Amino acid sequence: MMEKKKRHIFSKLLMGFIIFFFYAPIVYTVIFSFNSSKSLSRFAGFSLQWYGKLFRNSDMMDSIFYTVVIAVLATVISTVAGTVTAIGLSKSNRVIKAVVGQINDLPVMNPEIVTAIGLLMLFSSLAINKGFTTLLLAHIMFCIPYVILSVLPKLRSLDPNILDAALDLGCTPVGALIKVIVPQITSGILAGALIAFTMSFDDFVISYFVTGNGVNNISIMIYTMSKRVNPTINAVSSLVVLVITLFLIFANVAPIIKERKFKKSKNEVIKEDM
Repeated sequence: MMEKKKRHIFSKLLMGFIIFFFYAPIVYTVIFSFNSSKSLSRFAGFSLQWYGKLFRNSDMMDSIFYTVVIAVLATVISTVAGTVTAIGLSKSNRVIKAVVGQINDLPVMNPEIVTAIGLLMLFSSLAINKGFTTLLLAHIMFCIPYVILSVLPKLRSLDPNILDAALDLGCTPVGALIKVIVPQITSGILAGALIAFTMSFDDFVISYFVTGNGVNNISIMIYTMSKRVNPTINAVSSLVVLVITLFLIFANVAPIIKERKFKKSKNEVIKEDM
């Protein structure tokens, strides 16, 4: 009994250390984004000056704009394309599933630097000027596999006859897809969209190789600023943490609200029948 208690205490301490190891740098960055001095090791007092300088920096605001626009467009396009591809794969034969599955896994397993060089050579060989278009295409390319990997498990858990049942009851193929299949895999689609947004928002290596014409995202801008001590980096990082936190809250709260509304409407229907 004593040995079991010791193990329990040790596991809690280990978990606490891991959580501290992961979140201490984030908390440190957020705190020092409000520092009144340029020091990155001594907190001199509370101030919003670095946020003010951030919003007055036109280059930084442009990079935030490009980051958000690219992330949103890449998320929407890759989510639609990945979901449609996953649904098509679920209805394909084993050979096609295996081949496409291996092709889909390749960008995920491939080192980013190799993907970046490959895209750079591709755009150069096609004489495509690097900039907004190449950056968007690259982000869509590496986001689609993650959407497919998120949606496929939900499709495998569905009843294989659900589509045929919907068609037999009068649904058109498109109507059955929208009204029957998509609602059943919504959680997988949202998970894939969140992963795609995070991957796009956070990417540096691929973006660094495929961008040009003054189009930079936050990661590239922070990289250029990191060569000199600039506390504005803390302000930018804190805003990124805030955005990701808001998305995580939405991803966790939205299903709960939806479930409560469904239960409420179901109870109202039962009361009306009674």
